Amino acid sequence: MNTPLIPLFPDINPYASGYIDVSHGHHLYWEQCGNPEGTPILFLHGGPGGGTSPHHRRLFDPNFYRIILMDQRGSGKSTPHASINHNTRQDLVADINVLRTHLNIDRWHVFGGSWGSTLALSYAIAYPHTCRSLILRGIFLMEQDEIDWFLYGLRHVYPDEWGAFTSDIPVTEQHDLLSAFQSRLNHPDPRIALESAIKWAQYESHCANLIKKEHPIITENDKAFALAISRIECHYFINEVIKPENSLLKSIDKIRHIPGTIIHGRYDMICPLQAGYKLHRAWPEAQFIIVPDAGHSAFDPPIRSELIKATEHAKTY
Repeated sequence: MNTPLIPLFPDINPYASGYIDVSHGHHLYWEQCGNPEGTPILFLHGGPGGGTSPHHRRLFDPNFYRIILMDQRGSGKSTPHASINHNTRQDLVADINVLRTHLNIDRWHVFGGSWGSTLALSYAIAYPHTCRSLILRGIFLMEQDEIDWFLYGLRHVYPDEWGAFTSDIPVTEQHDLLSAFQSRLNHPDPRIALESAIKWAQYESHCANLIKKEHPIITENDKAFALAISRIECHYFINEVIKPENSLLKSIDKIRHIPGTIIHGRYDMICPLQAGYKLHRAWPEAQFIIVPDAGHSAFDPPIRSELIKATEHAKTY
């Protein structure tokens, strides 16, 4: 069965944007697009460290929604760039609520994919009264088995990509890839840090689509993205793993009343379907959609189509 394909909404530009001073020297970029009088919907990007792009605006009907995008700490246009200082999941949850207050929003829809789903769940659990609905893609629960899969399990599906990813890491260090990358991504020589960042970013991007797409890292913007996503992901994978006793699944009762949609590609190799299924089992009230012909990327056409269907359905909440 093939998912009927739905095109993205047209390109749009922000009608407002700015920076918000949160804490410890972090200034977060935010923007608003679409209908200033529309229903607010917040987009939470992946990574952590991925940042937003103009394509993300196009998942939402600009005539209906007041579309809000934010670059999380260290990501995208936020400053300081690629910073891991005072950069935790709880910091980001608090930042979201600061932005909501800053924009004078009482309640909004929250949309997040991959790490964005982790953050959306974390935010909704902390501030359930502010959420009209949740749209979650490619579920990631920030648990150790998911990180181990990304670092080691993927080599059984993508041995060529894993070989390129680890090509600069001596065999004696490959048993602890996080420590090996952490030392390189934070190396005082920016050339060494960037070389490792490119390895990390290309590994992730090459494994994200059902059919591999080449994403050459050439421009300065490409390099900045690679450094942010690799350094911040590595930092989170070391310092922000959620232990079983604190699993997000143990707090689902706090959000059970919120309308939810869970969308997961059957062949998602970055965030395997098991996490989405676990969330579905804990939260059966939410709609659970397994996309049979898609991987991880939000812009795999079948995933994109289901996301747009979900944002259209959310208009009824």
